[in-house]
Amino acid sequence: MDIYLYIALFGFAAIIFLTLRDIRIFRRTKIESYRKGAIRGMLAGALAWVGMVVTAANPGNPVIGLTIILVAIYLNGKGNREDVFGNAPLAKRVLGETTIKK
Repeated sequence: MDIYLYIALFGFAAIIFLTLRDIRIFRRTKIESYRKGAIRGMLAGALAWVGMVVTAANPGNPVIGLTIILVAIYLNGKGNREDVFGNAPLAKRVLGETTIKK
């Protein structure tokens, strides 16, 4: 397997991880900005998947696929979000652990 395919896979996995984290935070807090972030992440994930497929299909010229993934990562940008973590430790922030609001 080519190194470029691993780079493409890592970009796709990062977007999906952050999207799942936003979904978890939205389900626990019902804050609208995290819902919008999750939707944006799903669209960026689909674009990153296309980039990963293009990278795998063109092993001689991976620039097009990696550019698509770079655009997907840019579109998945953080945006404005409320602080739901306070001064929580890093592990809780990475996993998206928040208090549940009903």
